[in-house]
Amino acid sequence: MNAKISFRNVSKSYPLKNGTFTALDEVSLDIADREFVTVVGPSGCGKSTLMGMAAGLVEPTSGETLVNGEPVTGPGPERGVIFQQYALFPWLTVRKNVEFGLRLTDLSAPEVRSRAARAIDLVGLTDFADVLPKALSGGMKQRCAIARAYAVDPQVLLMDEPFGALDALTRVQLQDQLLDTWSKDQRTVMFITHDVDEAVYLASRVIVMAARPGRLFKIIDVDLAYPRTEDIRLSPEFGRIRNEVWHSVYHQASAVPTA
Repeated sequence: MNAKISFRNVSKSYPLKNGTFTALDEVSLDIADREFVTVVGPSGCGKSTLMGMAAGLVEPTSGETLVNGEPVTGPGPERGVIFQQYALFPWLTVRKNVEFGLRLTDLSAPEVRSRAARAIDLVGLTDFADVLPKALSGGMKQRCAIARAYAVDPQVLLMDEPFGALDALTRVQLQDQLLDTWSKDQRTVMFITHDVDEAVYLASRVIVMAARPGRLFKIIDVDLAYPRTEDIRLSPEFGRIRNEVWHSVYHQASAVPTA
């Protein structure tokens, strides 16, 4: 497998008054170029910590994280990060929010405008390009955040529960839109979620984490064809995989985890 992201025996510990808290313990994982991977697990299993290492926002206590075979030493333009919070500038329009990161590069003004326009169109916000965030719904704000990440043309998208605060219908719509966008450009995606259905619907592999300390518990292949559709959501095979993921997350044995 041609790995785009590699975690090599990464651990993360935090000092406490009476000892040490281990958030992640010896996690090794490869994510292939152009692969869409979701990560699930119980609260406190280190999902966000693992993604933070890939983003360059969290430094491992031991081990290393590689992107394109190079050690991650901090944030980089080849990695776009999207959080549950939209983090939009409220005084800037959709267009200006998407252009913001591009203006920090050496791109010309016309290229900045062109790239931003393409990203806005990609997420279906062209008609709202000159609207302030306060006039947008929650789903539209998240689409704007996704467009901002796409505009800088990252090779990797790191998404930490980006749809977690949205209503069920909007969440399903954005899942479909995200997969449609991914099918066009095939970026590598690492997507953190608590929602088992979402994890199965989006991914080619589901990474199940175990907590206390955070470690790799199981990797489940999702052998469902793309594009994903409502029929796939309702299929017996989807149900079978969903049940396997559900039991792996919520009925983890205390025995040694398996990969």
